[in-house]
Amino acid sequence: MASDTATAKPDRARQPGGVRPARFRWLPGTRLGRLIIALNVLGLAVLIAGALVLNELRQGLVNARIDSLTTQGELMAAIIDQAATVGEPLPAMDPSYASLVLQMLANPKTQRARLFDPQGRLIADSDLVADRVEQRVLPPARSRGSDGVSLNLRPPPSRNAVALKARAALQAEVAKALRGQHVADLRRGEDGDRVVSVSIPIQHVQAVLGVLTLEANDVDEIIARERMALIPFILIAVAVTLSSSLLLTQLIAQPVRRLARAADRVRLAGARAISLPDLARRDDELGDLTRSLEAMTQSLSERMDAIESFAADVAHEIKNPLTSLRSAVETLDLVTEPAARERLLGILKNDVQRLDRLVTDISNASRLDAELSRDAPKIIDLERLVGDIVNLYHATAKPGDVTVRFHPSGGIEPITVSGREGSLSQVFRNLIDNARSFSPPGGHVDVALQRAAARVIATVSDSGPGIPPENLETIFERFYTSRPKGAAFGGNSGLGLSIARQIAEAHGGTLKAQNRVVDGKVQGAVFLLMLPEARA
Repeated sequence: MASDTATAKPDRARQPGGVRPARFRWLPGTRLGRLIIALNVLGLAVLIAGALVLNELRQGLVNARIDSLTTQGELMAAIIDQAATVGEPLPAMDPSYASLVLQMLANPKTQRARLFDPQGRLIADSDLVADRVEQRVLPPARSRGSDGVSLNLRPPPSRNAVALKARAALQAEVAKALRGQHVADLRRGEDGDRVVSVSIPIQHVQAVLGVLTLEANDVDEIIARERMALIPFILIAVAVTLSSSLLLTQLIAQPVRRLARAADRVRLAGARAISLPDLARRDDELGDLTRSLEAMTQSLSERMDAIESFAADVAHEIKNPLTSLRSAVETLDLVTEPAARERLLGILKNDVQRLDRLVTDISNASRLDAELSRDAPKIIDLERLVGDIVNLYHATAKPGDVTVRFHPSGGIEPITVSGREGSLSQVFRNLIDNARSFSPPGGHVDVALQRAAARVIATVSDSGPGIPPENLETIFERFYTSRPKGAAFGGNSGLGLSIARQIAEAHGGTLKAQNRVVDGKVQGAVFLLMLPEARA
């Protein structure tokens, strides 16, 4: 059963369909949604920016190393060409003198220089000249056998494969340089480390006398330093992410947990409402949720109060005819006069009919909410609906009954409202039946429709004694009855007008009563039903 009181807080409840400001319509959320997106994107942006900066720096360092080796190699190749070239008219390179020049020019601490003849054979190597020893970690010793301890001094097959691949890459690079090309590349050395390699042909005019190869094996050190430089960016990104996670926990997780616990208190402790004023003041989605939960529990509390009040009223209204029935049944055995017994039987019949009417009206009132929520609203031609109802009264009228007259608006366009046809039909039937019950025999009830400021106003007027001014609102209370003199007692349950107002409010309208005054005298009552107009 619907509550007679308002179920929302007009000051704090926000409309769920509110329009977002135009400058933020492209965002997927409101304040809280934007905060979540911004905090998570910030940590990711820090990491991406650091990676982009270091990648650019790494490539720049490699390119700078290639340029440096190229400059040194071209200078060394020119000196070797001038100092170690012999023979006329066919020039050739003196291997021993070229090796001596390479020994003087090479810097074995930072790079490796190798000299190849026109056939690609190695002539000189700065590592050999400088007596540089290659250091490798020995493999683990073999298990002890019958012939004593044996050590596996041979490098593993994987290292041999790397060395072979490195030599093949070097030979291919030298072969390109012997064709007169300057070759610069980043490749793997024989020990598996990355090296920056530059191969420059030694040319005398057009003749290629050999190839000078310079290698720098400090690339891995540069990359390691770059990775170390990336650590601060990673730590900053992790710190930002953790901070945003903690902030989101404070802003979202804990308030949601508080709401859940408040809901549990309502469920377990029998509380009537959720009250979290600090969350309700927030201007974000959690504030909306808190205000909605408070409004919902308040509405449920009011609904429970209304149900308890309705149950008390039902018990009181049913108790009266039951008391009358019990008294009549107890007296019936003591009465012997036929006339008195007939009167008692008549009382019994009236009380039974009154109980039946009460049970029927109570059942209709209790099903009202379910019926209103079950049927989907649709556009209704109100003039046609009221006309059909009035025609039904004409079809069932008897001589001397109160006449029901319909006064349509007379407009070209039909008067339409959005609602449920069955419920609106019940409103008009209840109003017409109430008006007929107060009109004298042979009187009339007038039903009229008109438009006014995007609203439809329906009036139901009778020619009865009117309504006392102090009862203009009381008549809409449940089980309230005030019948004219001479009317049969118990002929009405007092729920008709209450149900009519509930249906009107469920359709976004209002229902009120007033007296029809002509020349200063009350000529009857008028019920005004106002509903929002709907365009078809």
